[in-house]
Amino acid sequence: MKKRNGNSSEEKRGRFEFGKNWSKYLAGVDAGKIREAERSLAGMLNAHTLEGKSFLDIGCGSGLFSLAARRLGATVRSFDYDPVCVSCTEELKRRFDRNDPSWIIERGDVLDQDYLRSLGKFDIVYSWGVLHHTGAMWRAMENVIENVREGGTLYLSIYNDQGKMSEMWAALKKIYNQSPNVVRVCLVLLVGFVWFTYTALFRLMTLKNPIPLKEWRQQKVKRGMSVWHDLVDWVGGYPFEVAKPEEVFEFFHRRGFELARLRTVGGRGGCNEFVFLRKEQEETDFSVQERKPSPRV
Repeated sequence: MKKRNGNSSEEKRGRFEFGKNWSKYLAGVDAGKIREAERSLAGMLNAHTLEGKSFLDIGCGSGLFSLAARRLGATVRSFDYDPVCVSCTEELKRRFDRNDPSWIIERGDVLDQDYLRSLGKFDIVYSWGVLHHTGAMWRAMENVIENVREGGTLYLSIYNDQGKMSEMWAALKKIYNQSPNVVRVCLVLLVGFVWFTYTALFRLMTLKNPIPLKEWRQQKVKRGMSVWHDLVDWVGGYPFEVAKPEEVFEFFHRRGFELARLRTVGGRGGCNEFVFLRKEQEETDFSVQERKPSPRV
């Protein structure tokens, strides 16, 4: 398979080390986080079980949702561009699903069309918070169509376009990845403090408890993730692209997909989630030139 040169020092300086962040997260993965990931995945797919389904995890990261899909009964294939993410997923499998032949893990590139074709078609293609970090988001979205069988499901999340605010975030993320570790930690703490202060003041102005500890505890386990590692991922995640929900909808609708479920962030920062169903009919072929151009950031 063809690979981008992911080992050059120039690229490493410009890209966030997702695998490094996930390797630290792994220590906190337990049965509770796995159950929450299963609940989240099953809920968004509106399915109590994935028994008999094939599941492709594009950009598997920590491997948590690959494991959740396997626990729900799917046969799973996971890949990631970052070799450390691949190692994290292999470690999670070793711990919780050792020697399972129904779960394959490998390194791969969503921008490599030949590699994607070699994987074949799947009942469910899943890519949460990944395609906007490739540096070629619209091409990556085009490429994943190759792996969704007719009648199959595509579940992905894409960062919400906030206009000038998104441009600001892109600049901050670029600074983060070009800075020494001490500056990176300070940036994450600063963003966390600003978020905490803004949230507390907004709740106070709307006559709500400014420090809702119970809600924060619930948020901590949402999707089985970690607040700190999510915050590091958010501040550092670069490359960084965004799209409005209607742009993503139109992109896939024109390519023979129907929107089954949508969960937006309501105009704020974060990821909009989409579940599409591929129509069981011949789809129209669109060239890269006919796609909507990439957003500003």
